[in-house]
Amino acid sequence: MASLKGGSEDEEQGLLSQTPPPPKPGGARILGLPAVLVAGLAYCAASGSMVILNKHALNPKSFGFTAPNALLAFQCALAAALVKACHLAGLVKLQPLKRDLVLIWFPVNLLFVAMIGSSFYALQHVGVAMVTVWKNVSNFVTAVCDVVIYKKSYSPQVWATLGLMLVSAMVGAATDLSFTWRGYIWQIANCGFTSAYALYLRSVMDKVAERTTNKQKMDEFSMVYYNNLLSVPPILVLMVLFGEHDGLLQQPALQNPMFLAVALLGGLIGFGISFSALWFLSQTTATIYSLVGALNKVGPGGGGQGGGSGEGGERGGRQRGGRRGSERI
Repeated sequence: MASLKGGSEDEEQGLLSQTPPPPKPGGARILGLPAVLVAGLAYCAASGSMVILNKHALNPKSFGFTAPNALLAFQCALAAALVKACHLAGLVKLQPLKRDLVLIWFPVNLLFVAMIGSSFYALQHVGVAMVTVWKNVSNFVTAVCDVVIYKKSYSPQVWATLGLMLVSAMVGAATDLSFTWRGYIWQIANCGFTSAYALYLRSVMDKVAERTTNKQKMDEFSMVYYNNLLSVPPILVLMVLFGEHDGLLQQPALQNPMFLAVALLGGLIGFGISFSALWFLSQTTATIYSLVGALNKVGPGGGGQGGGSGEGGERGGRQRGGRRGSERI
Protein backbone atom coordinates (compact mmCIF):
# COMPACT_ATOMS: atom_id res chain seq x y z
CA MET A 1 0.00 0.00 0.00
CA ALA A 2 1.61 2.01 0.66
CA SER A 3 0.71 2.10 -2.39
CA LEU A 4 -1.22 2.89 -0.45
CA LYS A 5 1.50 4.83 -1.42
CA GLY A 6 -0.57 6.20 0.04
CA GLY A 7 -2.48 7.85 -1.41
CA SER A 8 -1.91 9.85 -0.70
CA GLU A 9 -2.61 12.79 -0.10
CA ASP A 10 -1.26 11.43 2.91
CA GLU A 11 2.15 11.05 1.18
CA GLU A 12 1.88 14.32 -0.56
CA GLN A 13 2.26 16.09 2.77
CA GLY A 14 5.74 14.61 3.15
CA LEU A 15 6.78 15.61 -0.36
CA LEU A 16 5.75 19.23 0.19
CA SER A 17 8.12 19.47 3.14
CA GLN A 18 10.98 19.24 0.64
CA THR A 19 10.36 22.01 -1.83
CA PRO A 20 12.64 21.73 -4.86
CA PRO A 21 14.22 24.81 -6.45
CA PRO A 22 12.05 26.71 -8.93
CA PRO A 23 12.07 25.03 -12.35
CA LYS A 24 14.21 26.49 -15.05
CA PRO A 25 12.48 27.95 -18.06
CA GLY A 26 12.22 25.43 -20.80
CA GLY A 27 10.07 24.31 -23.65
CA ALA A 28 10.23 20.55 -23.26
CA ARG A 29 7.29 18.86 -24.90
CA ILE A 30 5.93 15.31 -24.86
CA LEU A 31 3.63 14.17 -27.66
CA GLY A 32 3.29 17.81 -28.64
CA LEU A 33 2.16 18.87 -25.15
CA PRO A 34 4.16 20.85 -22.57
CA ALA A 35 6.04 18.49 -20.25
CA VAL A 36 4.60 20.23 -17.18
CA LEU A 37 1.07 19.53 -18.44
CA VAL A 38 1.83 15.86 -19.09
CA ALA A 39 3.44 15.54 -15.66
CA GLY A 40 0.44 17.16 -14.00
CA LEU A 41 -2.01 14.92 -15.84
CA ALA A 42 0.00 11.82 -14.92
CA TYR A 43 0.01 12.84 -11.27
CA CYS A 44 -3.73 13.55 -11.23
CA ALA A 45 -4.53 10.31 -13.04
CA ALA A 46 -2.45 8.22 -10.63
CA SER A 47 -3.75 9.97 -7.53
CA GLY A 48 -7.39 9.85 -8.58
CA SER A 49 -7.17 6.23 -9.70
CA MET A 50 -5.63 5.26 -6.39
CA VAL A 51 -8.54 6.78 -4.51
CA ILE A 52 -11.10 4.92 -6.61
CA LEU A 53 -9.32 1.55 -6.49
CA ASN A 54 -8.72 1.45 -2.75
CA LYS A 55 -12.29 2.38 -1.95
CA HIS A 56 -13.50 -0.31 -4.33
CA ALA A 57 -11.21 -2.91 -2.76
CA LEU A 58 -12.39 -2.10 0.77
CA ASN A 59 -16.07 -1.68 -0.01
CA PRO A 60 -17.95 -4.52 1.76
CA LYS A 61 -20.38 -4.72 -1.14
CA SER A 62 -17.58 -5.19 -3.66
CA PHE A 63 -15.47 -8.09 -2.41
CA GLY A 64 -16.17 -8.45 1.31
CA PHE A 65 -12.46 -8.19 2.13
CA THR A 66 -12.17 -7.55 5.87
CA ALA A 67 -8.40 -7.19 6.34
CA PRO A 68 -7.42 -3.62 5.39
CA ASN A 69 -4.08 -3.90 7.21
CA ALA A 70 -3.18 -6.91 5.10
CA LEU A 71 -3.95 -4.94 1.95
CA LEU A 72 -1.83 -2.07 3.26
CA ALA A 73 1.07 -4.42 4.03
CA PHE A 74 0.90 -5.83 0.51
CA GLN A 75 0.97 -2.38 -1.07
CA CYS A 76 3.87 -1.23 1.11
CA ALA A 77 5.90 -4.34 0.36
CA LEU A 78 5.21 -4.04 -3.36
CA ALA A 79 6.20 -0.37 -3.41
CA ALA A 80 9.45 -1.06 -1.56
CA ALA A 81 10.26 -3.96 -3.89
CA LEU A 82 9.64 -1.87 -7.00
CA VAL A 83 11.79 1.02 -5.75
CA LYS A 84 14.57 -1.42 -4.88
CA ALA A 85 14.28 -2.98 -8.34
CA CYS A 86 14.70 0.46 -9.91
CA HIS A 87 17.76 0.98 -7.73
CA LEU A 88 19.28 -2.34 -8.79
CA ALA A 89 18.58 -1.44 -12.41
CA GLY A 90 20.52 1.80 -11.96
CA LEU A 91 17.49 4.04 -12.51
CA VAL A 92 17.55 5.66 -9.06
CA LYS A 93 19.94 5.91 -6.12
CA LEU A 94 18.85 4.99 -2.62
CA GLN A 95 20.30 5.67 0.80
CA PRO A 96 21.47 2.33 2.21
CA LEU A 97 19.70 0.98 5.28
CA LYS A 98 21.73 2.16 8.26
CA ARG A 99 20.91 1.60 11.92
CA ASP A 100 21.24 5.27 12.88
CA LEU A 101 19.06 6.36 9.96
CA VAL A 102 16.43 3.76 10.80
CA LEU A 103 16.30 4.87 14.45
CA ILE A 104 15.80 8.51 13.46
CA TRP A 105 13.29 7.68 10.76
CA PHE A 106 11.19 5.14 12.65
CA PRO A 107 8.98 7.68 14.53
CA VAL A 108 8.18 9.25 11.16
CA ASN A 109 7.39 5.80 9.86
CA LEU A 110 4.99 5.09 12.73
CA LEU A 111 3.12 8.31 11.94
CA PHE A 112 3.10 7.30 8.28
CA VAL A 113 1.55 3.93 9.10
CA ALA A 114 -1.01 5.58 11.39
CA MET A 115 -1.86 8.07 8.66
CA ILE A 116 -2.38 5.46 5.98
CA GLY A 117 -4.03 2.92 8.24
CA SER A 118 -6.56 5.40 9.66
CA SER A 119 -7.38 6.44 6.11
CA PHE A 120 -8.17 2.82 5.21
CA TYR A 121 -10.46 2.38 8.21
CA ALA A 122 -12.20 5.68 7.47
CA LEU A 123 -12.87 4.46 3.94
CA GLN A 124 -14.75 1.47 5.30
CA HIS A 125 -17.41 3.73 6.81
CA VAL A 126 -17.24 7.10 5.05
CA GLY A 127 -17.99 7.89 1.41
CA VAL A 128 -15.23 9.10 -0.89
CA ALA A 129 -16.75 12.57 -1.17
CA MET A 130 -16.55 13.13 2.59
CA VAL A 131 -13.08 11.62 2.85
CA THR A 132 -11.74 13.99 0.20
CA VAL A 133 -13.44 17.02 1.78
CA TRP A 134 -12.13 16.19 5.23
CA LYS A 135 -8.62 15.70 3.89
CA ASN A 136 -8.52 19.48 3.54
CA VAL A 137 -8.94 19.82 7.31
CA SER A 138 -5.39 18.50 7.59
CA ASN A 139 -4.19 21.58 5.72
CA PHE A 140 -5.86 23.83 8.31
CA VAL A 141 -4.41 21.91 11.25
CA THR A 142 -0.95 21.92 9.67
CA ALA A 143 -1.08 25.69 9.09
CA VAL A 144 -2.10 26.37 12.70
CA CYS A 145 0.68 24.14 14.02
CA ASP A 146 3.16 25.81 11.68
CA VAL A 147 2.34 29.15 13.29
CA VAL A 148 2.44 27.82 16.85
CA ILE A 149 5.45 25.50 16.57
CA TYR A 150 7.58 26.93 13.77
CA LYS A 151 6.48 30.59 14.11
CA LYS A 152 5.52 30.87 10.47
CA SER A 153 3.04 33.43 9.17
CA TYR A 154 0.42 33.29 6.43
CA SER A 155 -1.52 35.96 4.58
CA PRO A 156 -5.21 36.69 5.31
CA GLN A 157 -6.07 35.17 1.92
CA VAL A 158 -4.51 31.85 2.96
CA TRP A 159 -6.44 31.82 6.23
CA ALA A 160 -9.66 32.69 4.39
CA THR A 161 -9.13 29.75 2.02
CA LEU A 162 -8.34 27.37 4.87
CA GLY A 163 -11.38 28.64 6.74
CA LEU A 164 -13.62 27.87 3.78
CA MET A 165 -12.16 24.36 3.63
CA LEU A 166 -12.92 23.86 7.31
CA VAL A 167 -16.49 25.13 6.92
CA SER A 168 -17.05 22.88 3.90
CA ALA A 169 -15.96 19.86 5.94
CA MET A 170 -18.34 20.75 8.77
CA VAL A 171 -21.26 21.37 6.42
CA GLY A 172 -20.51 18.15 4.55
CA ALA A 173 -20.54 16.13 7.77
CA ALA A 174 -23.78 17.76 8.94
CA THR A 175 -25.55 16.83 5.69
CA ASP A 176 -24.00 13.38 5.23
CA LEU A 177 -26.88 10.92 5.02
CA SER A 178 -24.56 8.00 5.71
CA PHE A 179 -22.95 9.59 8.79
CA THR A 180 -21.39 7.15 11.27
CA TRP A 181 -19.41 8.10 14.36
CA ARG A 182 -16.97 5.26 13.77
CA GLY A 183 -16.11 6.49 10.29
CA TYR A 184 -15.73 10.12 11.32
CA ILE A 185 -13.61 9.28 14.34
CA TRP A 186 -11.24 7.43 12.03
CA GLN A 187 -11.30 10.34 9.59
CA ILE A 188 -10.57 12.93 12.30
CA ALA A 189 -7.74 10.73 13.55
CA ASN A 190 -6.42 10.56 10.00
CA CYS A 191 -6.37 14.36 9.78
CA GLY A 192 -4.36 14.52 13.00
CA PHE A 193 -1.87 11.87 11.90
CA THR A 194 -1.48 13.51 8.49
CA SER A 195 -0.64 16.88 10.03
CA ALA A 196 1.69 15.31 12.61
CA TYR A 197 3.50 13.41 9.85
CA ALA A 198 4.06 16.53 7.75
CA LEU A 199 5.15 18.67 10.71
CA TYR A 200 7.44 16.12 12.34
CA LEU A 201 9.04 15.16 9.05
CA ARG A 202 10.36 18.70 8.62
CA SER A 203 12.37 18.54 11.83
CA VAL A 204 13.61 15.02 11.16
CA MET A 205 15.00 15.81 7.71
CA ASP A 206 17.82 17.96 9.11
CA LYS A 207 18.80 15.23 11.57
CA VAL A 208 18.79 12.65 8.79
CA ALA A 209 21.02 14.87 6.63
CA GLU A 210 23.85 14.48 9.14
CA ARG A 211 23.84 10.72 8.67
CA THR A 212 23.22 10.22 4.95
CA THR A 213 26.10 9.14 2.76
CA ASN A 214 26.20 12.51 0.96
CA LYS A 215 25.39 14.61 4.06
CA GLN A 216 22.28 16.00 2.36
CA LYS A 217 18.57 15.70 3.02
CA MET A 218 17.13 12.33 2.15
CA ASP A 219 15.85 12.35 -1.42
CA GLU A 220 12.26 11.45 -2.20
CA PHE A 221 13.16 8.07 -3.70
CA SER A 222 14.85 7.05 -0.46
CA MET A 223 11.87 8.38 1.49
CA VAL A 224 9.60 6.14 -0.56
CA TYR A 225 11.85 3.17 0.13
CA TYR A 226 12.26 3.80 3.86
CA ASN A 227 8.58 4.62 4.41
CA ASN A 228 7.27 1.54 2.69
CA LEU A 229 9.89 -0.98 3.80
CA LEU A 230 9.84 0.06 7.45
CA SER A 231 6.04 0.19 7.41
CA VAL A 232 5.67 -3.55 6.91
CA PRO A 233 6.66 -4.71 10.46
CA PRO A 234 4.30 -2.27 12.29
CA ILE A 235 1.48 -3.18 9.91
CA LEU A 236 2.03 -6.87 10.61
CA VAL A 237 1.69 -6.06 14.31
CA LEU A 238 -1.60 -4.27 13.58
CA MET A 239 -2.80 -7.33 11.69
CA VAL A 240 -2.25 -9.42 14.81
CA LEU A 241 -3.84 -6.86 17.15
CA PHE A 242 -6.94 -6.60 14.96
CA GLY A 243 -7.10 -10.36 14.47
CA GLU A 244 -6.65 -10.16 10.71
CA HIS A 245 -4.06 -12.93 10.67
CA ASP A 246 -6.70 -15.49 11.66
CA GLY A 247 -8.24 -16.86 8.53
CA LEU A 248 -6.56 -14.33 6.25
CA LEU A 249 -5.73 -16.93 3.63
CA GLN A 250 -9.31 -18.19 3.77
CA GLN A 251 -10.78 -14.81 2.84
CA PRO A 252 -13.14 -15.41 -0.12
CA ALA A 253 -11.84 -12.27 -1.81
CA LEU A 254 -8.42 -13.87 -2.23
CA GLN A 255 -10.05 -16.43 -4.52
CA ASN A 256 -11.58 -13.67 -6.61
CA PRO A 257 -9.38 -12.80 -9.63
CA MET A 258 -11.00 -9.37 -9.84
CA PHE A 259 -10.02 -8.51 -6.26
CA LEU A 260 -6.48 -9.70 -6.85
CA ALA A 261 -6.31 -7.54 -9.97
CA VAL A 262 -7.63 -4.50 -8.07
CA ALA A 263 -5.15 -5.03 -5.22
CA LEU A 264 -2.22 -5.45 -7.60
CA LEU A 265 -3.24 -2.51 -9.75
CA GLY A 266 -3.65 -0.39 -6.62
CA GLY A 267 -0.13 -1.27 -5.55
CA LEU A 268 1.30 -0.43 -8.95
CA ILE A 269 -0.56 2.87 -9.11
CA GLY A 270 0.58 3.74 -5.60
CA PHE A 271 4.13 3.13 -6.74
CA GLY A 272 3.45 5.33 -9.76
CA ILE A 273 2.16 8.15 -7.56
CA SER A 274 5.57 8.42 -5.94
CA PHE A 275 7.29 9.05 -9.22
CA SER A 276 4.60 11.09 -10.98
CA ALA A 277 4.48 13.40 -7.96
CA LEU A 278 8.26 13.84 -8.08
CA TRP A 279 8.18 14.41 -11.83
CA PHE A 280 5.48 17.06 -11.48
CA LEU A 281 7.36 18.73 -8.63
CA SER A 282 10.44 18.98 -10.82
CA GLN A 283 8.41 20.65 -13.56
CA THR A 284 6.57 23.26 -11.51
CA THR A 285 6.46 25.08 -8.18
CA ALA A 286 5.28 23.76 -4.83
CA THR A 287 2.32 26.15 -4.95
CA ILE A 288 1.05 24.78 -8.25
CA TYR A 289 1.72 21.25 -7.03
CA SER A 290 -0.40 21.77 -3.91
CA LEU A 291 -3.22 23.38 -5.90
CA VAL A 292 -3.29 20.47 -8.33
CA GLY A 293 -3.15 18.13 -5.35
CA ALA A 294 -6.39 19.66 -4.11
CA LEU A 295 -7.89 19.68 -7.61
CA ASN A 296 -7.29 15.98 -8.19
CA LYS A 297 -9.63 15.20 -5.30
CA VAL A 298 -12.59 16.59 -7.22
CA GLY A 299 -12.90 13.68 -9.66
CA PRO A 300 -12.76 10.87 -7.09
CA GLY A 301 -14.98 12.85 -4.75
CA GLY A 302 -17.60 13.24 -7.47
CA GLY A 303 -17.30 9.58 -8.37
CA GLY A 304 -18.01 8.61 -4.79
CA GLN A 305 -20.72 11.21 -4.16
CA GLY A 306 -23.68 9.65 -2.50
CA GLY A 307 -21.73 6.49 -1.84
CA GLY A 308 -20.60 5.07 1.40
CA SER A 309 -19.33 1.86 2.73
CA GLY A 310 -19.89 -0.39 5.64
CA GLU A 311 -22.69 0.63 8.00
CA GLY A 312 -23.01 4.05 6.45
CA GLY A 313 -23.31 2.64 2.96
CA GLU A 314 -26.09 0.27 3.98
CA ARG A 315 -28.10 3.11 5.51
CA GLY A 316 -27.31 5.45 2.65
CA GLY A 317 -28.71 2.99 0.14
CA ARG A 318 -27.29 2.84 -3.32
CA GLN A 319 -23.51 3.06 -3.55
CA ARG A 320 -21.10 3.99 -6.22
CA GLY A 321 -17.70 2.41 -6.32
CA GLY A 322 -15.63 5.39 -5.29
CA ARG A 323 -12.38 5.26 -3.40
CA ARG A 324 -10.34 7.18 -0.96
CA GLY A 325 -7.10 8.93 -0.67
CA SER A 326 -4.63 6.67 0.88
CA GLU A 327 -1.92 7.32 -1.61
CA ARG A 328 1.32 6.35 -0.20
CA ILE A 329 4.59 7.48 -1.20
